[in-house]
Amino acid sequence: MSVEEIDQEQAVVESAESDDRRWYVVHCYSGYENKVKRNLEQRISSMDMEGYIFQVIVPTEEEIEVREGKRRTYQRRVFPGYILVEMIMSDDSWYVVRNTPGVTGFVGMGTKPTPLREEEVQRIMKRMEAEAPTVKVTFKQGQKVRIIQGPFVDFIGTVDDINMEKGKVRVMVSFFGRETPVELDFLQVEKV
Repeated sequence: MSVEEIDQEQAVVESAESDDRRWYVVHCYSGYENKVKRNLEQRISSMDMEGYIFQVIVPTEEEIEVREGKRRTYQRRVFPGYILVEMIMSDDSWYVVRNTPGVTGFVGMGTKPTPLREEEVQRIMKRMEAEAPTVKVTFKQGQKVRIIQGPFVDFIGTVDDINMEKGKVRVMVSFFGRETPVELDFLQVEKV
């Protein structure tokens, strides 16, 4: 291959990158998203597809769970069984992704993969970049909870209201023989 041919090929790839790059949803076995991502990244490299397949993402968000009085932060998959792939759709790139171990197929109508709309991609990316982790609520209205922080430590009360937007829970606590509402953070209570 001459230098001119290489330059022409590179120009074709660069123009394709700016025009035809789209995000696709790929279905895979649930629980194997990270393994499929690694397999796909290895195949992209070994099959020299870096000019057509650019990013592979497992959409996750940070979540805090309180169990037995201990906080645990972990990455929760937003869409279990799915990964996002930014690529230029061609027969070769489709083949590389489709035949990656663990991939069951693309999401789309019939046999043709449907790319995500740009606003959907932005919404998913924004959700992944959220600064405050979400708190996994293990209790529901009417359940008994134990207060594990604050001035009412070790009091047991009943959940009266849950405010997901504020991350607060209102607990009815028996205080001097009277039911008193106490507003607490999700992380200040645990299920009994």
